[in-house]
Amino acid sequence: MNRVLLTKLHLIAAAFMFPAILMFLGTGALYTWGNTGEWREETVTVELAQPLVAGDAAAYKALAETVLAERGTALPSGEGRIRGEGADESFSWSGARTEIEISGTGNPGLAEVTVKEATLHRWLVQLHKAKGSTFFKVYATALAIVLLLLVLSGVILGLQVKAWRRITINSSVLGLLAFVGFVMLG
Repeated sequence: MNRVLLTKLHLIAAAFMFPAILMFLGTGALYTWGNTGEWREETVTVELAQPLVAGDAAAYKALAETVLAERGTALPSGEGRIRGEGADESFSWSGARTEIEISGTGNPGLAEVTVKEATLHRWLVQLHKAKGSTFFKVYATALAIVLLLLVLSGVILGLQVKAWRRITINSSVLGLLAFVGFVMLG
């Protein structure tokens, strides 16, 4: 492939994806050290027009949508699901910006609702963890492909230039050995 064209494509792809690369690098590095951002959390007791029926995910979801709409809070981007059984049953619905959990209180006319809203850092971590919309998941997948192409084009460029060939090969071998070593120590 023409080196000038490859260099231009490498530059365009890197520049276009730079903001996403920074986001994933920053959230990943901080997450590695336990810094995952914060949730703003509030738990309230909600009066029910009619008791929730065990296993009725649609009723739980409708209640969640009502509570979030009253608060002016975005709906979670993920799927809701029922966890537990009997008195321990609860409904959880999570996403990048918002999470909600609904559980019984022992009184069939009341439900306990916990709403969590992500700070900016937590929101970005949630996106990193694939908790975002389908659109963001497609974008993140495109980023993964672009990163692969950036690495491949960089190695190809290094192999095409005779003065860089040895350092490209040596760095690749050293990188492979380092990867294997860190995986074994991990």
